[in-house]
Amino acid sequence: MQNFFNVKRSIYIGLFLFTIISFGDCNNVFASKEVEEQTGNNEEGGKKKFNTVDFIFEHIGDSYEWHIVTIGEYHVSIPLPVILYSKQRGLNIFFSNKFQHGKEIYNGFKWEEEGKYKGKIVELDSKGEILEENPLPLNFSITKLVFSIFLASGLLCWVFISIAKKYKNGADKAPTGIQNLFEPVILFIKDDIAIPSIGEKQYQRFMPFLLSVFFFIWFNNMLGLIPIFPGGANVTGNIAVTMVLALFTFVITTFNGNKHYWKEIVNAPGVPWFLKFPIPIMPVVEFTGLFTKPIVLMIRLFANILAGHMVAIVFFSLIFIFGALNIWAGYGISIISVSFAFFMTLLELLVALIQAYVFTLLSAIYFGMATQEHH
Repeated sequence: MQNFFNVKRSIYIGLFLFTIISFGDCNNVFASKEVEEQTGNNEEGGKKKFNTVDFIFEHIGDSYEWHIVTIGEYHVSIPLPVILYSKQRGLNIFFSNKFQHGKEIYNGFKWEEEGKYKGKIVELDSKGEILEENPLPLNFSITKLVFSIFLASGLLCWVFISIAKKYKNGADKAPTGIQNLFEPVILFIKDDIAIPSIGEKQYQRFMPFLLSVFFFIWFNNMLGLIPIFPGGANVTGNIAVTMVLALFTFVITTFNGNKHYWKEIVNAPGVPWFLKFPIPIMPVVEFTGLFTKPIVLMIRLFANILAGHMVAIVFFSLIFIFGALNIWAGYGISIISVSFAFFMTLLELLVALIQAYVFTLLSAIYFGMATQEHH
């Protein structure tokens, strides 16, 4: 009976946390400055039409500040460091609050909110106009996504350094605490991903990368589901991030490829000669495969995470779309929208883990193909 009540209590706590995440996400959308600006009044006093596309891409994109909430006309946000270098003004380091959310010019730089350079920092001339030549300075700023990557990396270091110390100080002791939580996952990656895909002789030298990439993707996916600081950043839903991760896999695969691996690419055994000569169809196909594999890795992770964020925001957008037609229609659809957003949150928790697993598994398979031994 006691076990029954413990399970029941755990279920209630889990449902409460999921509700907080889902309704927190809803509150984050309702309180955002973009909704206020897109549903506010224009200069002629008429009501602006809600722009769903702009609303969605404002939330999944990057930013030079971490917006928390809007209270009336006051925007609560965390400014992030802006680091710029230009030939005219040299090195400039300051916080993004100097731009006043894109409304002010600082040191000859402006955070553009519309037009050709929307979302970018441009350099202005003495008249306040965008430079015709080299308008974009070299930008090394710590944006929202960059800050979130640093945060997840720091969290990873703290977690696994703590686990390593526990193993070092008590190798014969049963795992406890955070060590007990992550040990089954580490063993799963080793026994069910690395060894079957790469082989017992080769897997150990690839384990550091496989563990790093799995937990990096998983941690960032989970942080992206938290609607309030320090969560909410769409890290793995940014194609530049997934491109770098896929590039690591490509480089490791290429530099670890053995003689047999390259032989199969150039002159695959068992393939009819007329597919190799006079037109080298198979060598071209195999060589193209070197690049399509990391591209598939990049797009799969990017598309799945981005789609999850977009679907949730689309549900919230329905509230404003129906509300523009009739206020009661807005209230009515809000129940459906929040319910579906709650369901999407549950689904995204699973997707966050699955996508980390798939990326790690495919990377391990590519490593195994490059290092497999034939006698």
